[in-house]
Amino acid sequence: MSKALTFITFIIGFSAIHLTAQPYAVGHTTLSLTDASRSNRSVPVEVYYPAATAGDNVPVTGNKKFPVISFGHGFVMTWDAYKNVWNALVPGGIIVAFPKTEGSASPSHGEFGKDLAFVIAAMDLQGKNATSIFYNKVDTMNCVMGHSMGGGAAFIATSVSSQIKCIATLAAAETNPSAIKAASTLKIPSLVVAGGNDCVTPPSAYQIPMYDSLKSACKAYVSINGASHCQMGEDNFLCNFGEATCNPKPTISRAVQHQTQFRFLIPWLRFHLLNDCRSGQTFDSLAAKDVAVSVRKTCELCPVNQATRISSFTVSTFPIPADDILNLSVAKAAIMGCDLLSAAGKYLYHWDFTVPVTQSTTLDLPQGLTPGIYLLHINGSGGDLVMRIVKR
Repeated sequence: MSKALTFITFIIGFSAIHLTAQPYAVGHTTLSLTDASRSNRSVPVEVYYPAATAGDNVPVTGNKKFPVISFGHGFVMTWDAYKNVWNALVPGGIIVAFPKTEGSASPSHGEFGKDLAFVIAAMDLQGKNATSIFYNKVDTMNCVMGHSMGGGAAFIATSVSSQIKCIATLAAAETNPSAIKAASTLKIPSLVVAGGNDCVTPPSAYQIPMYDSLKSACKAYVSINGASHCQMGEDNFLCNFGEATCNPKPTISRAVQHQTQFRFLIPWLRFHLLNDCRSGQTFDSLAAKDVAVSVRKTCELCPVNQATRISSFTVSTFPIPADDILNLSVAKAAIMGCDLLSAAGKYLYHWDFTVPVTQSTTLDLPQGLTPGIYLLHINGSGGDLVMRIVKR
């Protein structure tokens, strides 16, 4: 575990009781859902969710409610090709549900889009069902996502449901009915992620027309330089087989592509689903500076002048330097949570307070930090504050 942290403070004032360190463990369950509005259509769903301990059918953690993402798989692909997605998103406090329908060689894109929308509504009902493990655990915020065919189907989903709050797609494919046409009806916040070397769904013919069609007041297009279509997910034989027949090939590894796509996806989703202004600022900062991508966008997620700093507060830390744990002593405000960022603003770790901190708390420092400068973003009852920390 890390050896030492020295805090250079111009800090915050806050509250305390105790804090639950993130990330959450990943729980998993399978739901057999039925859509009565479509002749009792069967919609089996694999759901991954925040848990205190990892495993199948374990309880959803704590007393919080978590936002839901409904994620659509690619053509002839299955939900387990997206382990990278649930492992990236669930530990930060998001439920991710994967409908397993339309996996054949002749899928109905329209029905798949309706399935994605249905899962959003069904998970909301799970949160109100006293017999469900998700009872009182489902927040009203949600998003539809998808890769390839599932990305195109996500546009269809949002066009048929007013319940969906935002959309984020990975290398989205055109569908029948048209995802590009469906995009022209959407006004919700939207993120379109593309691969610069995608030869299966080239951005110029697919994701760029989708982005241009969107009527969203706040939309973003992120093209990852050198990225491919199939590397958005895990290694998958059928996707790789189709991609092997076209050019250009990827010029970055799958691991690097995953790091880059989640570097943008995570703060974008945290801003929209968790109302995290700091994450919005991280996304905006990365969009302006990250040389691994090309970005177009129509809005700032959280302008700096909207993030008011807390005044008249103090926080002291001990011991200095710190080893495995860091103690915070707080006054004159309430801490809601803390994020650890790299010096460049990349999200690394999150501590979540089950009860706002008003006196003192202990942070378990994450393992594996290399020596250097980091940023600690503290979300308080009166605004946000950033302080610099140095690992020795």
